[in-house]
Amino acid sequence: MDTRNKEKEMTKRLMDEKFTLFMETVDNRFCSFVSQINEYLTANGCKCDIKLQKSGYVVSYVLNSKRTLATFISRKTGMKIRIYPEHIGEYQNFLDTLPEKAKKEIKKASVCKRLIHPDDCNPKCIMGYTFILDGEQYQKCRYMAFQLTLSEENNPYIKQFLEKEL
Repeated sequence: MDTRNKEKEMTKRLMDEKFTLFMETVDNRFCSFVSQINEYLTANGCKCDIKLQKSGYVVSYVLNSKRTLATFISRKTGMKIRIYPEHIGEYQNFLDTLPEKAKKEIKKASVCKRLIHPDDCNPKCIMGYTFILDGEQYQKCRYMAFQLTLSEENNPYIKQFLEKEL
């Protein structure tokens, strides 16, 4: 085995270990779902990147080494997944089918200052999303807009959301 293959194998083992440690922090009710999402995204070309932060693990899925598609984050209120829907305009009607609690989370998310007043935010910040939900237009911050709590009710919609992005 050449050096490059050894490095790849070591990196894979380290990532597997990190993912196992992350899974130990996931509510038992959602372990199967988180594993499913991990398998689905990695099978569809996403690279899994795992970091440990103060609030817990941050597990990101990066598509084509360029854009983050989704990130699992730990919060006091429970595990959440932040989705970055670059193609939301193509399927925004899907948002109307989300459970009411998920819609409420989206509606209460911070507005995108750059979309409203471009000088009010860091110029390096990537702009948020403009979309229609329940007949009303929203301009939300990309880091807060689609940060959905894992739950029995939300999980099937989270999976559909990710499928629409791929």
